[in-house]
Amino acid sequence: MRIGLLGPLEVRNDDGAAVEITGARLRTLLSALALEPGRVVPSGRLVDAVWGTRPPATANALQALVSRLRRVGTRLDSTPSGYRLPEATVDAARFEELVTAARTAPDEKRVVLLREALNLWRGPALGDVSDAQFFQGHIARLNELRLSATE
Repeated sequence: MRIGLLGPLEVRNDDGAAVEITGARLRTLLSALALEPGRVVPSGRLVDAVWGTRPPATANALQALVSRLRRVGTRLDSTPSGYRLPEATVDAARFEELVTAARTAPDEKRVVLLREALNLWRGPALGDVSDAQFFQGHIARLNELRLSATE
């Protein structure tokens, strides 16, 4: 699965076909998980991302959203403390890897790496969830990295 966060949320399956993720809460949940691919994201943090200061009315609301994500083909691991998105290729993570590699690369290679990194951007970072307070720090960090890559 490939997930794009450097613009509006974009999801593609392993064959490259677009996967439609409908609903703001579902898109927010997937975005929060995709920011930490391969790591367990605590349930409390996911609730904060999706509902902010208005927690859900029922205790199983998060589990219901996770079930909906699984129905559209998203592989999620459950743990006692949260959920993990395994085996996803996320453009934001790739962008950070390329910018980090460029810092120590020779001049010619640096230009190639930074160009590849900047070409991953399709619009504002986390464009679908940019209004949510939970994502503001992530957006600021990605924008700072983008700015440093253009200099």
